[in-house]
Amino acid sequence: MILLDKPLISDFVKQSIRDGHFHALDTGNVIDPGEIRLLHDEDVIDNMRNNPAVNLHTTSENALKWIYDNLTFTDLPEKINMFKDKYAFRKLLSNMYPDFFFRKVHVTELDSIDISTFPRPFIIKPTVGFFSMGVHKVFDENGWLAVKEKIRTEIKEIRSIYPGEVLSLDTYIVEECISGAEYAFDAYFDGDGKAVVLGVLEHPFSGEGDVSDRVYNTSAKIVGANLGIFDEFLAQLQKRASLKNFSLHVEVRIDDTGSLVPIEVNPLRFGAWCTSADLTHYAFDFNPYTYYINSIKPDWASIFSASDESIYSIIILDNSTGYSADKIKGFNYEKLLSRFSSPLELRKIDYHEYPLFGILFTKTEPGNYGEIESILHSDLKEYIRL
Repeated sequence: MILLDKPLISDFVKQSIRDGHFHALDTGNVIDPGEIRLLHDEDVIDNMRNNPAVNLHTTSENALKWIYDNLTFTDLPEKINMFKDKYAFRKLLSNMYPDFFFRKVHVTELDSIDISTFPRPFIIKPTVGFFSMGVHKVFDENGWLAVKEKIRTEIKEIRSIYPGEVLSLDTYIVEECISGAEYAFDAYFDGDGKAVVLGVLEHPFSGEGDVSDRVYNTSAKIVGANLGIFDEFLAQLQKRASLKNFSLHVEVRIDDTGSLVPIEVNPLRFGAWCTSADLTHYAFDFNPYTYYINSIKPDWASIFSASDESIYSIIILDNSTGYSADKIKGFNYEKLLSRFSSPLELRKIDYHEYPLFGILFTKTEPGNYGEIESILHSDLKEYIRL
């Protein structure tokens, strides 16, 4: 069962539903009539009553509101909130990380809280957040003053983009900055509560203060190096959350000693905007949506033996130009594509509606990795027309 909602449904997801004959519900009026055979609300509700073990999945956190409103007879709202509320999530795992600093802060407290006892640097982000929106790293007092102003601006600019179930700008969590390399991975718990990892992404940054989502990479080497530690973390998560028939997208950091600390767990979805699972299909030629819905486990050993050293990337073309959307008259997608040796797919986004120009999928040989480094550090000004 897949719930479809804004902001975007990829062609790959649509084809997966058609080929797999999956049940689907349009919770956001995003599917044109005739594209996909859809169920009605009542059909899904009855299905969940009669078969609570169904593998339910969403393409977007926007669909969570439908679950909150219609599936209160299941434990899904409780399980979702366990992860969507980042403060609740930290409390859930507090005995795994007893020394980890975190604190809840209401937006009205920003001017009154004393940050002298906070670790430096620290991260502040919405307790209910999405897509790195509202996430800031603070190094010192001057930085704190600037971040507070940014938060107030964000409240005015992006509150209307996503529903409160996806992004809330009233309550924030302050937590210590987690060191190490950052990764994201898609996984699910099957009907017996056993974890299955479906894909792994490495998340490089342009510098110490970067908290953006510009680039995510995957390769056989990246997946193979991390499967073991992710399996171990999911086993510990299962002990505390008792998850079954449940998909998730997890973000973590791993330090030089091999210690893993989670950043967040996103319930009942894979990477936002239909990205991470689609990239896994490009890289390894299997369908993560099909594998989850049908409870299939990837044969990673065979996948690795058939893979080469190619790097597959998601490039999020967020508006980092410094210009507001109303000042920008166009984005030169052709010039952008010319900078990459093997672009796979370009999804153009209305940057007046969402704060990004598009999403690009690429394949890169190790010797050409400079093209990924270049876009990672780019402010994208060279591609816009004012």
